[in-house]
Amino acid sequence: MDELVESAIANWAPRFTTNGVAVSDFVRVTRVVDRWADWCAAWSRVAAEHEALGAEAVREGRVRSAGQHYAQAAVYYHFGKFLFVQDRGQMRTAHAAAVRCLDVALPFLDPAGRRVEIPYGGARLAGVLRLPAGPGPHPVVVMVPGLDSAKEEFRSTEALFLERGVGTFSVDGPGQGEAEYDLPIQGDWTEPGAAILDAVAAQEGVDGARLGVWGVSLGGYYAPRIASADPRVRCCVALAGPYDFGDCWDGLPALTREAFRVRSRSADDAAARRAAHTLSLAGLAGAIACPLLVVTGKRDRLIPWRHAERLAAEARGPTTLILLDEGNHGCMNVAAQHRFRTADWVADQLDAGVR
Repeated sequence: MDELVESAIANWAPRFTTNGVAVSDFVRVTRVVDRWADWCAAWSRVAAEHEALGAEAVREGRVRSAGQHYAQAAVYYHFGKFLFVQDRGQMRTAHAAAVRCLDVALPFLDPAGRRVEIPYGGARLAGVLRLPAGPGPHPVVVMVPGLDSAKEEFRSTEALFLERGVGTFSVDGPGQGEAEYDLPIQGDWTEPGAAILDAVAAQEGVDGARLGVWGVSLGGYYAPRIASADPRVRCCVALAGPYDFGDCWDGLPALTREAFRVRSRSADDAAARRAAHTLSLAGLAGAIACPLLVVTGKRDRLIPWRHAERLAAEARGPTTLILLDEGNHGCMNVAAQHRFRTADWVADQLDAGVR
């Protein structure tokens, strides 16, 4: 097994299985992949099996099962492409399959989802809106991915909010998911954040006065950045985000550095490091006035936990810091210690009325 495959498994294995990959499938794929060059194809083969199960369920009228199969296929295709920037043709094919499968799944999910496209920067940001059952308008939490995550990965996290009466809007921002081919990563999320909140607030069934933001990894930087600039944000969750991404550069895995270089349109590693420093909350964290929940793990090998501590200390609104001694990046290995509490906290902040 080459070092890139070892790195992917060592850093992200709990994330895969927490976010929708069956343990048996994770073992089945990773057991046979020895070279990073084979990673995307191996995941895509198993994804195609789930996609075929979804098509069979549609033909037989088993629409609930169809939604589950297609949503699972989307996650598998996504994890095939998530860091596979070394072969962009193969990456883009797998990504198109992930988007296709999720689009098919949306009307069959419970609750159903609807695709929303937001004009931005001469391109578009694609998101998925899901609202809980019952009369609206509903509060909504905007869910922001990181460097290598995307809206296709968020079904299990969405479920936690939806069960508590909070709608979800999972969105690919600049340099993320569907937007990564047209727009580079950008450090200033004032404009994309405003465009996203404008679009969400305008959707039927949404209470524009009860909007929150949640982000993971680099999304854990983007979400506080939105909250620092937009008073419409009623609450903010930063999960495993950096205070200054450039300060993390030397400790990042090679896969992460190269993905950032490509998605930030940087010419080389030195330029990517400079671009990473533009993702900084210095001088901005103090403008966060809404309730802020910061979650991180002391065993995070990508983003040192001191970044979370600094954000929590500088924000001027009411702040809660959850620091988990055994947590890895994203704290996916200790999910029960923060995911339910986070969903409860957001539901309380947005007055969802469900406990």
